[in-house]
Amino acid sequence: MSKGTGGTLSVMWQGITRSPSGFTGMCLVAAILIFVFGGRFLVDHHNPTDADAIWKPMSGAHWLGTNFEGKDTFTKLVLGGAEPIWVGALAAVVTVIIAVVLGALAGYLRGRFDDLVLQLTDITMTMPFITVLIIIASYFREISPWMVGLIIGLLTWPFLTRSIRAQVLSLKEREFIEAAQLQNLGTMRIVFVDILPNMAGYIFINFIIAVTNAIYAIVGLYLLGLLPSTAENWGLMIQQAWQNSAYLLPRALPFLLAPLAMIALFQVGLVLMTRSLEQALNPRLRDR
Repeated sequence: MSKGTGGTLSVMWQGITRSPSGFTGMCLVAAILIFVFGGRFLVDHHNPTDADAIWKPMSGAHWLGTNFEGKDTFTKLVLGGAEPIWVGALAAVVTVIIAVVLGALAGYLRGRFDDLVLQLTDITMTMPFITVLIIIASYFREISPWMVGLIIGLLTWPFLTRSIRAQVLSLKEREFIEAAQLQNLGTMRIVFVDILPNMAGYIFINFIIAVTNAIYAIVGLYLLGLLPSTAENWGLMIQQAWQNSAYLLPRALPFLLAPLAMIALFQVGLVLMTRSLEQALNPRLRDR
């Protein structure tokens, strides 16, 4: 019988809160989200350039010192976190939506539609993700972050699609699905109301993984200097710090290390949450 989305969410919450590592990961992610999206209301968005304050050390006026333009590093750190996070979330949403719809319908309908979806996944999986992304970013120099997120999502759905399809192939043989078919409830009703809620935890875990991969991708593009430098971004901070040899100047190190630390902590938090969710939702892992 279908467990339902509500029961799955309850298990997920218990899995995170009862696991020390999962709870730590959730607190890390929540703290960084509050720092990034709440801190925006507390800092000066203008953050003016000051030629007399270039590479100033940490002080009461500048908690993390200043950068090569004399701008406050702490302010740039706060403002630079929003873009990689929401672009990562956008890419993950696109990936999950495509994978869930195509994978679920392919696994349930089979036949020609299944063959078409499998061919599409094969074609997309043969394209080198990073190489394609670099080529697109290099060609469209003024590409927007929204478009980057969309492109990442459109390139990363095949693996999850195949996994969703495999699980649907298994679930469609269950008794409660056979009962729904005998009642002629319709394909869409059976797939999206009866089958997919049983996969809610698995889908959410893969959403978190997709967010993690997308953040790495967009930060990497900024680090390579392939995206416009008009917006605040942790990846851009790292690239600017490297270009201006911040690693050679001790008082300039916060401008390089702070965004690296934020990215690492956010990813660690997501990974810890994912591992706890896997343990909570997988009976074999739960009993260990």
